[in-house]
Amino acid sequence: MSRIAAVLRLLLLAALLGLLGQVLTAQARATPDPESITLAELPAEALRVLRLIQQGGPFPYPRKDGSVFGNFERRLPERARGYYLEYTVPTPGSRDRGARRIVAGQGSSGDVTRSGEYYYTDDHYRRFRRIRE
Repeated sequence: MSRIAAVLRLLLLAALLGLLGQVLTAQARATPDPESITLAELPAEALRVLRLIQQGGPFPYPRKDGSVFGNFERRLPERARGYYLEYTVPTPGSRDRGARRIVAGQGSSGDVTRSGEYYYTDDHYRRFRRIRE
């Protein structure tokens, strides 16, 4: 009887570990839900860049603006590579591009100019806030 009980305990433990593994995997794949920010809360420079995105440019950093954002940190919802494009939000007083960006998703239209899917970061991709229009 003790041998059967030991086998049953091992099977139960294996089942629980398998279930725990599935839960942890699902959590790791969970889509982030960034906070949001309104147009009124955006810095003036970000609002100007958002309007440029919606107009198709021209952009302050033409060699960088509109380039693919890889989302390697997975702070935005997972999408296929090339779905997100990034744009520089100028930082007054900064001698380089600074840390502020707008990342635009292509949305169902496949076009960032009208997708309505825009994210703002002021700390170089550590935290994103979805722009509510």
